Amino acid sequence: MPFLELTGIQKRFGDVAAVHNFDLAIEPGEFVSFLGPSGCGKTTTLRMIAGFERPTAGTIVVNGTDITHKAPNQRNVGMVFQSYALFPNMTVADNVGFGLKVRRRSKDQIHKRVSELLELIHLPDKASRYPWQLSGGQQQRVALARALAIEPQVLLLDEPLSALDAKIRVSLRNEIRAIQRQLGITTVYVTHDQEEALSLSDRIVVMSEGRIEQIGTPFEIYNFPSTGFVARFVGTLNVVSAKVLDPTAGTLEAAGQPIRAAGPISGGHPGDALTVALRPEIISLGARDGMNQLSGVVDDVTFLGAIVRVRIRFSDDSGAISFDTFNNPHLAVPDRGTAITISFPPEACLVLDRAEIAAAAAPEDLDAA
Repeated sequence: MPFLELTGIQKRFGDVAAVHNFDLAIEPGEFVSFLGPSGCGKTTTLRMIAGFERPTAGTIVVNGTDITHKAPNQRNVGMVFQSYALFPNMTVADNVGFGLKVRRRSKDQIHKRVSELLELIHLPDKASRYPWQLSGGQQQRVALARALAIEPQVLLLDEPLSALDAKIRVSLRNEIRAIQRQLGITTVYVTHDQEEALSLSDRIVVMSEGRIEQIGTPFEIYNFPSTGFVARFVGTLNVVSAKVLDPTAGTLEAAGQPIRAAGPISGGHPGDALTVALRPEIISLGARDGMNQLSGVVDDVTFLGAIVRVRIRFSDDSGAISFDTFNNPHLAVPDRGTAITISFPPEACLVLDRAEIAAAAAPEDLDAA
């Protein structure tokens, strides 16, 4: 039985529909991320779970109890904000224990719970400090501890790491996941950062323009996107113009060269214009038996630390494809202008239909991503 269930959730602000028919069932102890661009409705949905926004339609149920119309203080929900929202005039200990004080717990109970949580977030020596005396990462740990202090049924996090620098962000997201697993708390996490969502989540809800595009595990979302939007938004993507040769056999022509998809092209007809999407990490340099092959000329080579990204262009101006290879001191990188052949398996071809062509990113967008 789902622990947190949203059914038919809608939210309108005047004539603007922010969330459309949102349906989601979250299991006990599951970590679910809402992933999407700014304005897609993910934070609005989170705020409806917290009670800061009321749904225009639909129901929200936690552990069998309908909380749709309950006030925020009547829901046993913990919230961590992007801006930390710590009380500047309170010490770390007082911030963490604030929710317990409001619930009129005894001083001994508050002291014990605060001590436990400061140990959990690795800040036991910072109890008497004020927020302004802490780093951004430490402040966010305190905000997390404050949300957990009341032992909430559901933990909600609204882009909690976006204000932190890259290294602290990686470290803190690992801590958040470890704490969530240790406590077994049902968690909903809002982010526009695909790496965060992929690394943290049991499941991801990809959203666009107030609608759910796809729900799945990180593996499913990345490797088997169900829409063109998900394919473009999650991960780095090559998009190349193609046309159907034989829909039954799954053969296409891209860059003036024949390739094949993993199976028949549903609804396709010979000569139909389509787009083919490819992940750069699945492409190999050189011709390989049994794989698709495309030949072109090296247009650019970009060093990205652990990987080297090579972009090739084709003679028919159909676009460009970039592929990644791991960097090492002995790596032989082709020079610009060199003619090369790349290979990739048929199952790597994600064929986008006509309705998705207009929304597909241009090939050049990959290197700017």
